[in-house]
Amino acid sequence: MTVERFRLETHVARPCNQNIVKVLRLSRNMMLLADKGDETRQDISCGVLYGTLRDTAYKLRHLAEQEVQVHKNAGIWDTKEQNVG
Repeated sequence: MTVERFRLETHVARPCNQNIVKVLRLSRNMMLLADKGDETRQDISCGVLYGTLRDTAYKLRHLAEQEVQVHKNAGIWDTKEQNVG
């Protein structure tokens, strides 16, 4: 399951699920920023900053994916809230 596969459709999703999708999007943006920052960094301390950002993004993504599974198991995750393509 990847972050890219999650997106809100045009239907009205449950707020709890919308927030999980937002966390998945946020974690993806954090990863992209960490990659971009690593490409342009000027010193080691920037590398530490972007590495920390990347690690945090992976932790957030993992927690959000676990929560998606919890919501699926509870029957409160609408399949329209996920692009399973």
